Amino acid sequence: MESKEIALVLMVAGLSSRFGGRPKQFAVIGPNQETLIEYSLNQALKTGFTKIIFIVGNKTESLFKEKFGDAYKNIPIKYAYQMFDEKEREKPWGSLDAVCSVKEIIKTPFVVCNGDDIYGENTFKTLLNHLKSNKKETATVGFPLKSVIPEKGKVNRGIFQIDEKNNIISLTETIGIDSENLEEKKTNENDLCSMNIFALFPKNLSDLQKILSDFKEKNKGNKIIEAYLPTAINELIKSNKTKMKIYPAKDKWYGITNPEDEETVRKILKSEGVNRSSCPRAIRR
Repeated sequence: MESKEIALVLMVAGLSSRFGGRPKQFAVIGPNQETLIEYSLNQALKTGFTKIIFIVGNKTESLFKEKFGDAYKNIPIKYAYQMFDEKEREKPWGSLDAVCSVKEIIKTPFVVCNGDDIYGENTFKTLLNHLKSNKKETATVGFPLKSVIPEKGKVNRGIFQIDEKNNIISLTETIGIDSENLEEKKTNENDLCSMNIFALFPKNLSDLQKILSDFKEKNKGNKIIEAYLPTAINELIKSNKTKMKIYPAKDKWYGITNPEDEETVRKILKSEGVNRSSCPRAIRR
């Protein structure tokens, strides 16, 4: 039976050392003094999500519960917990571990994404509509590489290989991309890449959990290694555990890294308006 309940899952468990050890999600960037997380939520909730799940950690749990409580704009909120043993680890186990933390509390299709990025209203709308009309096929939105690399500095990006029906063949993490080395990295500016937003089903979490458990066992004793969601998604696709559709982005993505980026983004959003359809070139992160 098709479910009309679709959840929005936001990964917000970490603090950024480059952002002064405070949550980037609470940076005030909106024209009406919205924080980054509120701005993103406002985009997403226009499209029809029925539940919000914050994946929090020991350093963000109280901050998010104090700010949001159990609802935002009459949409119920639940909390999942990405915990780790600080005696054994220097940091959590990564984005795959974060997503698997919702396994016991989510019973509906869901869209999962970073809580400190702006994806655009159309991105959420595209994935929500996909989940409404599909019972098995997962999905993502791909962003043109040229729109998500900074003018200066290098970044890592997951590059999609796509078939003629817009199904994903592979998702390959490419390290150290900048605007000058695309040919060297065997990419081009129009390649679609992942910004860590996926439309999934509860049944996918069992397969992801197995990948995570194997990863943790293999890397037992490593205090810093992380398991990444896009890498696990690629493994599911390669092993035919899921078929994933990709939609080209209609909006541009951006994120912030350093404290000074707050003012930059704030000025851009003020000049372009809340319902803009474009955004600045990517700020390095």
